[in-house]
Amino acid sequence: MGMRSARLGGLVAALLASTIAARADNATLTIATVNNGDMIVMQKLSPQFEKETGIKLNWVVLEENVLRQRLTTDIATKGGQFDVMTIGAYEAPIWAKQGWLLPLDDLGDGYDYKDLIPQVKEATTVDGKMYAAPFYAESSFTYYRKDLFDKAGITMPEKPTYAQIAEYADKVSDKKNGIYGICLRGKPGWGENMAFLSTAVNAFGGEWFNMKWEPQLTTQPWKSAIDWYLDVMKKDGPPGPTANGFNENQALFANGKCGMWIDATSGAGRIYDPKQSQVADKTAFTASPVTDKDPKASGWFWSWNLAVPASTKQGDAAKKFIAWATSKTYVGLVGKSEGWVAAPPGTRLSTYSNADYQKAAPFAATVLKAIETTDPKHPTVDPVPYTGVQFVAIPEFQAIGTNVGQDISAALAGQDSAEAALKKGQSTTERTMKQAGYPK
Repeated sequence: MGMRSARLGGLVAALLASTIAARADNATLTIATVNNGDMIVMQKLSPQFEKETGIKLNWVVLEENVLRQRLTTDIATKGGQFDVMTIGAYEAPIWAKQGWLLPLDDLGDGYDYKDLIPQVKEATTVDGKMYAAPFYAESSFTYYRKDLFDKAGITMPEKPTYAQIAEYADKVSDKKNGIYGICLRGKPGWGENMAFLSTAVNAFGGEWFNMKWEPQLTTQPWKSAIDWYLDVMKKDGPPGPTANGFNENQALFANGKCGMWIDATSGAGRIYDPKQSQVADKTAFTASPVTDKDPKASGWFWSWNLAVPASTKQGDAAKKFIAWATSKTYVGLVGKSEGWVAAPPGTRLSTYSNADYQKAAPFAATVLKAIETTDPKHPTVDPVPYTGVQFVAIPEFQAIGTNVGQDISAALAGQDSAEAALKKGQSTTERTMKQAGYPK
């Protein structure tokens, strides 16, 4: 009787396992992602995953600000609309600590966690467990048109200052022929215009909060940074700048409309791809600008990652997809299909040791160094109580950064002065922090 029970138990376990596997293979996953180029390529190549696994994919591709709003609402309310979410280095640890994400330390023996760039993996790790798998990562640097610089007789230094950038923008600007000296993010949002402006404030010697968690938006470094930004954009930026975020400026630069562009290193794959860029053979790059206040400050750190919300009912299938989309095999698939210059950057050491990638991506070593040397734990000249270079790693920052971004965008549109915009930002930030109970 005991033997029959054991056999029956084994049969039931085997049937249950096969049923679970069948459910995973027959699943339909809803994936929310951002409308950046690397994610569009992921969507394009995903039929291969569907063919290999039998898992169907339903894509929801959204503009960056809209994606963040949708995902934050869904996960906070346990809405369960999505099985895979594209989230940033900001959200991953905060949401993991809330218990909103499933750990991803079980993606299989072939996943090769040790191949992930340590700083990138650390950004999505809480208490030793990875809660979001890096899809691509970035720092920021300065793209510039070497043909326009040669024509103007300018030599770009390895670490230009903000004052030099303004000078160069004026010299290469040719608005009559549709060439603007500089393109910078103007679209409001904590991950749009404030991503660039937060690093500028750091470089000018400022910070979001002092050690008492008091907002610092009306201090001189903030005024200097915002004055510089508004002045250079008014003199030498493109028209309608408040509509331009990462994607829009990338398109402007790729179409030959910008002399310089200070933005994410992840854009280099498209700028250097002759299939997508008119200036692929005319572009050079150098570090993000610095000032005398902080000659070490340079780029930001960011990663876009794939995560599984705890509310999903298809965790196994979701992890299968993430293991595929963030693997070394996927990087190779992109290289063969789209060209190695288009491979997802900033996540795997093997990408940067690959001879094909090194040949196709002249920016590879610079990008890797920028990511490895950016220090989110020490982002500012003076000590601060937070981590994060272009963001503050607290839940309240999403609202704070967006509100301040809207105030500065209004000043860029000529609806307000820089001083008035920063006073408004200071006031709303003080109110938000007080309501949240800071200092804690």
